[in-house]
Amino acid sequence: MTNYLTLITVAALAELPLVFRGSFMGMMDQRLGTKASVFITYASGGLLATLAVLLSGGVNLKGWQNVPWYAFSTGLLGVFIVGTISYTVPRLGLTAAFTILVAAQFIIAALLDHFGLLGAAVRPLDLSRWLGIAILILGVWLIMR
Repeated sequence: MTNYLTLITVAALAELPLVFRGSFMGMMDQRLGTKASVFITYASGGLLATLAVLLSGGVNLKGWQNVPWYAFSTGLLGVFIVGTISYTVPRLGLTAAFTILVAAQFIIAALLDHFGLLGAAVRPLDLSRWLGIAILILGVWLIMR
């Protein structure tokens, strides 16, 4: 079983390329525009994913019928995320843009957990979670002022 330290390390390491990508997409947005930045981001990622699939012998799509229809919207949601990052980073800066992004993710995730929406396990918002959300909002305000 994977321990929490390993999971925390992997999750933290995933943020490193995310912030670099945000910075690079912001550079492209300023020089080429948002649409071009999103296109280059997805075209290069799609090419890499295609090569990985081809070199690894393909993918197994058995059971795709059991996946909820809305789960297939991940690519569309990704385009929105990439476009939003590309647009906001050069206008707000990396710190502000990612602070808002991360705080919004936590708040939305807490609501999905609270109501058990979209397959999330129900984890009610208790006092400590509400306090955490309040601290997140305070942190966003302090960074943005």
